[in-house]
Amino acid sequence: SAPPAKQARSGTGTGFVVSSGGHVVTNHHVVGGCSEITGNLSGEAPVKLRLVSDDESNDLALLQAPTPFKDVVSLRQNPILVGNGVVAIGYPYHGLLTSDFTVTTGIVSSLSGILNDTRHLQISAAVQPGNSGGPLFDLTGAVVGVVAAKLDAVRMARATGTIPENINFAIKTGALRDFLDNSAVAYRTAEWREEMKKETAEIAKNARGYTLLITCTVNEQSASAKKGN
Repeated sequence: SAPPAKQARSGTGTGFVVSSGGHVVTNHHVVGGCSEITGNLSGEAPVKLRLVSDDESNDLALLQAPTPFKDVVSLRQNPILVGNGVVAIGYPYHGLLTSDFTVTTGIVSSLSGILNDTRHLQISAAVQPGNSGGPLFDLTGAVVGVVAAKLDAVRMARATGTIPENINFAIKTGALRDFLDNSAVAYRTAEWREEMKKETAEIAKNARGYTLLITCTVNEQSASAKKGN
């Protein structure tokens, strides 16, 4: 009899380059269970990425390209403060909206997430499915977090009777640095300086060099093949 037929399904997220060795960070939930992972900078051909390590509890994953990228992000070393401005860049609803990345702005609303989870920042910058794993920048263009989730509006509406607005979360760079240190990845850091603030357009322009569309492909046996049809 013929071997079971396979069918592929895919999903997308965002990632960013963190080392001169071609290492890319994204969320664990973006690449968990993938048969193949690819990444591409805006306007460039995709390259195959391999999973180096992941941390399901902190929702982080480390990927690596076969060759280095030209540009690398810097991680902010000193803590960001409540009320500081942030810029989120990623690929929400890829294939339904623009094929380019999108840019949203907001502030740090809180230094903790759901149930006072201090690994997370709460941000007002709008994010959608597909932004997951993308960089969250301060106003100098340094990374201050990894976009992770938005509050489930439907669940909150059922629980409270109101629809939440602009409640989104990012993983702090402290957890990211620990993850990279444990993975023996050398990364760049930057100190916040008021005089280094940039326009959002400049931050977005620079982000083209290190923000990737991540595509996860999962090969599955077709339902009919499993039934023996």
